[in-house]
Amino acid sequence: MQKVFSQQANRHLPIGAEISDDGSVHFRVWAPKRRRVELLLVRAGSNPNDAQRLALVAEDDGYFSIVVEAHAGMRYGYRLDDQQRIYSDPASRFQPDGPAGLSQIIDPRSFAWTDQSWPGVSPLGQVLYEMHLGTFTTEGTFDAAAKELAELKRVGITVIELMPVADFPGRFGWGYDGVSMFAPTRLYGTPDDFRRFVDQAHGLGIGVILDVVYNHFGNVDNYTGEFSNDYKTHCYSNEWADAINFDGENSGPVREFFESNARYWIEEFHLDGFRYDATQSIHDASTDHILAAVNRAARQAAPDRQLYLVAENEPEDVQHVRPIEEGGFGMDALWNDDFHHAAHVRLTGTNPAYYSDFLGNVEELAAAIKRGFIYQGQISAWQKKRRGTPTAGLPATAFVTFLENHDQVSNSPTAQRLYQLTSPGRYRAMTALWLLAPQTPLFFQGQEFGASTPFLYFADFRGEMAKNVARGRAEFMSQFPSVAGEEGRRKLHNPCEWAAFERSKLNFAERESNRAMYDLHVDLLRLRREDAVFKLQRSDLVDTAILSPDCLAVRYFGQDGDDRLLVVNFGLDVRLSPIAEPLLAPPADRRWKKLWNSNSPQYGGPGEIAVEAENGWFISGESAIAMQAVGP
Repeated sequence: MQKVFSQQANRHLPIGAEISDDGSVHFRVWAPKRRRVELLLVRAGSNPNDAQRLALVAEDDGYFSIVVEAHAGMRYGYRLDDQQRIYSDPASRFQPDGPAGLSQIIDPRSFAWTDQSWPGVSPLGQVLYEMHLGTFTTEGTFDAAAKELAELKRVGITVIELMPVADFPGRFGWGYDGVSMFAPTRLYGTPDDFRRFVDQAHGLGIGVILDVVYNHFGNVDNYTGEFSNDYKTHCYSNEWADAINFDGENSGPVREFFESNARYWIEEFHLDGFRYDATQSIHDASTDHILAAVNRAARQAAPDRQLYLVAENEPEDVQHVRPIEEGGFGMDALWNDDFHHAAHVRLTGTNPAYYSDFLGNVEELAAAIKRGFIYQGQISAWQKKRRGTPTAGLPATAFVTFLENHDQVSNSPTAQRLYQLTSPGRYRAMTALWLLAPQTPLFFQGQEFGASTPFLYFADFRGEMAKNVARGRAEFMSQFPSVAGEEGRRKLHNPCEWAAFERSKLNFAERESNRAMYDLHVDLLRLRREDAVFKLQRSDLVDTAILSPDCLAVRYFGQDGDDRLLVVNFGLDVRLSPIAEPLLAPPADRRWKKLWNSNSPQYGGPGEIAVEAENGWFISGESAIAMQAVGP
C-alpha cells in the first residue's frame, strides 16, 4: 500500500507528476469536465491489473491533485468518473507505449548536466539547421544524431532546429500532430537521451531550439477532451484541427498549460529557444497575446542565458519581432518565405501555385536582401488579399532565409531537393547570394552535402484516417499543374506507408560522393563567419545594383573603405562597357581582389575567369564572385 499525503505540495510546474525532495510524487491534472478523478499507479514490472487506485482531491477551478509515495519509472494513468478506460496524463513527461498507453514518472534531476557555463544563443552570427530526428540518421534516435554533431560543427552549423518531438501516435511522422505536449516521443529515445543530445551539443558550442506546435492538437489519441471541453474553440477556423482556446471561457488553465510547456522545455531540457509553427493559426484576442505570454515565460525560465525565438508566420507579420512592451510578441526572427519563393522561381524557371506571386528576378532578390520581406502590404494575386507588413527599422537578423525546409522540399511534386531542379552553376551562384547575405541562413538536413534522398510527407495513420490524409495531401498538391491531372496524382506517394518514411532517410555516404557540394557550403560558411565585413550582418550597410536582367551586384560597406562586392549572375555571360554603375567602383585608392569564386573546379565549376579588365567587366554566366577592396 502506497502512503498518501495531503494534496498540498510545493510544485514547480502546475500540472503533471512531479517528484518532491522527500521522495513523494505530486500528481495534478485539470479536469473541470469531471466529478471524480482516480489515479492508477503501477510499479515497474508489475501487472497493470494490480495497480493501486487512489482518488484525487478536487481543488478550485477544476483541478484535482494528490501526493503519493512513489518513484521514477513507475507508470500511471487516470480514470475519469465512471469510465473504465484509463487515460494518459495530458502533461505526461513520457509515454513509453505511445500516447494511448500509461504515463511514466520522470525525475529530471537525475541527469548530470555539464553545460553550466553555456551562455545561450544570440541572434547574431547563427547558422540554423533543421533536423527531423527520425530521418536524420538510419537509427532515427537522439543518440545516433548526437554522434553527428561534431561534423555539423565542422561544417559551420551553430544551432540545431529540431522538428517537433512531442509524442504522437504511430511509428513515424513529422511530429506536427503531437498530442502529448510534454513527452519527448519514445520513437527517438528517452527524456534523458534528449537531455544528453542537448548537453553534447552545448559542449560543442551548438545551440538547440525546438519546433513547437501551439496552434492545434493532433486528432488521433488526443484525450484532452476527456478532461475538459475548454482546450479547443470553434470561434476560429484552423486548417488542421480545432483551434486552441486562448481567449474564451475557461481559457486561463489552457494558457497556463502552454506557458508551462514552454518553461518545461527550457528548464528541464536546457533548450535554447523555439521555432513556433504556423502562428497565423494561433488565435488570441486577449490584451496579452499567448505568444507574448509564452515568450515571457520562456525567457524568465532562463535568467542566466540568452534564448533564440523564431516564428513561422505565413502572413509575415512583424508584430512577432517587435518588443513586448511595444505591443509585439518579443521574438528574435521570422521565417522569410518570400526569399525562398523568389529564389525557387529564379532557379527552376517556373512559378506555379503559390509561387505565382513571384517572378524570380534579381529585383526581388535584391529587395529581400535589403528589406527582408518582398511583400510588405501589396496585393497577393494568389491569395487575393494584402500580404506582408513593413519591415522598416528591423535588423537583418530578424529574418531567417532558406533555400530548403521540410515543407518546401516535400511540396515539390517529386519531393526533390532544389539543386536537382536547376543547373549546378545557378545553384552555386544562388547559394553564395544566400549564405553571404546579412540575414540568418537555415539549412534543411542533408542540404549541406547535396542529399539525393527526397523528404516526403509521411504519417503513420490507419484506416479511415489514412485515407483522409492521403486524399487531403493529393488535394493540396493539386495546386501544382503537374499534379492536378489524374496521371500526376497517380505518381504521388502514399504518405501512410512505411516506405515513404524510409525513403526520406539521409545517406551520409553522400558527404564523400558529393564532396564538391559539401565543400561549397563549408567554404561559404567559413567566409561568412570569418570575414570582417560579411559577418557584420548589417543590411543597412548593404546596397545592390542590377547589372542585367539576370545579374546582381551586392556592395557591403566596411569601415574606412574595407568594402566587399558580390556579383551574382544567373544567366548568360555579361559584358559591361561602358560601366555606368558606381557600386562597381572600388573605394578611393583601392582595387578589387578576388576572395571566392563559384566557378572553382573544387565545386565542380569550369575554373577561374577574370572579372575586371581594361576594356570593362566580364561576368561569367551562372556564377558568383566575392571580392574585397584592398590597397594598391
